[in-house]
Amino acid sequence: MADAAPAPPLLLASRSPQRRAILEQLGIPFEVMEPPYEEDATRVVREHAQGKAHSVAAHAGDRPVLAVDTEVVLDGLIFGKPADATEAEQMLEELSGKTHVVMSGLCLLTPAWEVVEHEGTRVTFRDLTPRDLAAYVATGEWAGRAGAYAIQGRGAALVCAIEGDYLNVVGLPAALLVRLLAERFAGTYGFG
Repeated sequence: MADAAPAPPLLLASRSPQRRAILEQLGIPFEVMEPPYEEDATRVVREHAQGKAHSVAAHAGDRPVLAVDTEVVLDGLIFGKPADATEAEQMLEELSGKTHVVMSGLCLLTPAWEVVEHEGTRVTFRDLTPRDLAAYVATGEWAGRAGAYAIQGRGAALVCAIEGDYLNVVGLPAALLVRLLAERFAGTYGFG
């Protein structure tokens, strides 16, 4: 039996080092192209992911394009990336002692088809003191992070419970991606 041809690398339309690390962890070949697509916090994550995928599709050739957008949602309000330390502290104070949803939209796009799905993970923060807030904000880890925290870093200390896909909170809904790759590319990326 001849060896199967190597899987074509996904073209990842993302600036996120966490998404790169997750794909490396899963052994999925990929190349990165930062999307010129600009995020607008008023749009849903599915639209963001789809827009990012389409913004790099012309450069993909026959390679599948993967794009993801992740936001933090509390009581219907979207907590995007804070503009500064003050906004980061305000976001974290709002999340303190509450359960929020980390919602990711995922778009997998080829010249022949497109799939857009989403995944939500429930995250509960412990009650945060003013000292907790100041200490975390001082780390600078909040910069560029939806909801002003990084669960894979020192932000883990803010969390007391999680329900769902941990890697979704990091920035890529891995279980959803693996399911889609198994369905759409059975065996090609090592799944299905």
